[in-house]
Amino acid sequence: MAFDDDTALRPLGGGTYEAWISETWWTPRGPLGGYVMAIVLRALALAVDDGDRAPRSLTVHFLRPPAAGPATVHPHVERRGRSLTSASARLEQDGKLLALALAAFSHPWPGPLLDDAPIPDGVEPPSPVDPPARDLPGAPRPPFTDLLLMQRRFGAPAFSRAEHAEVGGWLGLREERPVDALTVTLLADAWFPAPWPRLTALAPAPTIDMTVHFRAPLPLPASPLLGRFRTRLVRDGFFEEDGELWAPDGTLVAQSRQLGLLIDAHA
Repeated sequence: MAFDDDTALRPLGGGTYEAWISETWWTPRGPLGGYVMAIVLRALALAVDDGDRAPRSLTVHFLRPPAAGPATVHPHVERRGRSLTSASARLEQDGKLLALALAAFSHPWPGPLLDDAPIPDGVEPPSPVDPPARDLPGAPRPPFTDLLLMQRRFGAPAFSRAEHAEVGGWLGLREERPVDALTVTLLADAWFPAPWPRLTALAPAPTIDMTVHFRAPLPLPASPLLGRFRTRLVRDGFFEEDGELWAPDGTLVAQSRQLGLLIDAHA
């Protein structure tokens, strides 16, 4: 499977792994952040080494964009409690630190289900015929979008001077693959940034930090997820983006929040 190949790790000994950053996941400014996070999460899961403890939270701070080619992941278990494991990781390339990560893994706990995050009403289901991805207005299509199904259901088109910063729709891997934590991490960052509909032209939007909370048992059968991503404030170039991912049956699979930077933006 292409995604598994692109996130594969080679043991180097001493709990360190080598990854290969693939250009197939490129954006206007280096690889997609969610793709990089998936590589780091794979290394963290290997360090935790406990199938009963699923990832519950992953936070990554991005220090500089990786280049295509080999990179090194150093995962470390900070504390292994009776029920929860806390772990960290460093992603490095050519002796330079690229990203820092913190994650929490835990088994499920008994308790009530209190669900006040329903899937939005009236959303058209995914189309069985997925049209090819289109170029963004005034910008070429990022290579990684060729690997994804993306069908817009929320928000206005990019760079249309819309009133609200909201984007999203059905999205998933084009390859047939179960929806696991790696897939969810990737998809949480796959849609174009929520502020783009409010702008007049392309503004690169690198991620400063991103957190994904995993809210449902995984893996799920291969299927697109419904993603909705919203921004309420852009100031000093920085914006927050809150995201939600639902399974087709209405289960909230993940929540995300990231801080991004709009470069040379014009509204």
